[in-house]
Amino acid sequence: MLIELIDRHDVQGRLAVITGGWSAERERSLLSGQAVLGALHDLKLTADIIDLDDQNELGKRLDGVQTAFLAIAGRGAEDGRLQGYLETRGLRYTGSGVLASALAMHKLRAKTIVESAGVHTLSSTAVNSTPEADDEAARIIRLLGSDVIIKPVNEGCSVGIRLPRGRDELASVLRETADTALMAETYYPGRSVSVAVLEDEDAGFVETLPPIEAVTPGRLYTQAAKQGDDVCVYHCPARLPSALERSLREQSIAAHRALGCHSYSRHDFVVTTDDQALWLEANTLPGLSHGGNLAQMAKAANVSYEHLISHILRGANTDRRAHA
Repeated sequence: MLIELIDRHDVQGRLAVITGGWSAERERSLLSGQAVLGALHDLKLTADIIDLDDQNELGKRLDGVQTAFLAIAGRGAEDGRLQGYLETRGLRYTGSGVLASALAMHKLRAKTIVESAGVHTLSSTAVNSTPEADDEAARIIRLLGSDVIIKPVNEGCSVGIRLPRGRDELASVLRETADTALMAETYYPGRSVSVAVLEDEDAGFVETLPPIEAVTPGRLYTQAAKQGDDVCVYHCPARLPSALERSLREQSIAAHRALGCHSYSRHDFVVTTDDQALWLEANTLPGLSHGGNLAQMAKAANVSYEHLISHILRGANTDRRAHA
């Protein structure tokens, strides 16, 4: 994979790294922001850092900025709202456009889109907030079976995932989370595998990085595991049969294109005990810390961190507004 290091002539105007935010993924974003800033300095690029801890101040802090590197995740940043605001200001920015960001962040809508492209997904349903919790729990079990995952429709990083055991516990979870937009999904015990897609529309290439597998002691790849607060062992490249790895790579590219993602994305799968790869979600702004999944996958492909950041930053020069 040939990625040239970026230089100051490739960057349009004043550059700022936007990080932080106010979502549940704030701390992960801050780690990404500092890592990106360090890489930009190593590349001899001057960049300011903007901690988006107060959204009301963003307009003033963006005065004079022409290019924004988005090292931020979660609601308000990864769902198209930040991207839309930057476009109203006429700023270039990294990552996917408004529509792709909004679609990918809404897990149920994203699944509908990628399924139309032949990507295999888990059976799921929206959780209705109006019926009694016992009745809704019974409906979900009739539709999906007794082993289900409950998760927010529009959160990332495994935020808010619950794995209730049986109808009574499911009803209890629904009561506790009645004010949250939720979805239910069939639970399959299996392996957590992620695949990253790198794309350069101008050069006409799209490639995947080596898949990474996360092994946790529990039944789920939780937010705590992703943030290093729980025991988690990573294998990159993942230990996969060649046919399964090919399927994961092909489905990741298909999902990336179906959602209209730009420049890069990460796709999360569960691999069942019979080696079936089932797509869970897309992340349009994956974490960019040095120890994060994307950096590990790039390293396994002999792509340095600076080359990875160069690829992402160069993508800001492509106007993606006409096609999300």
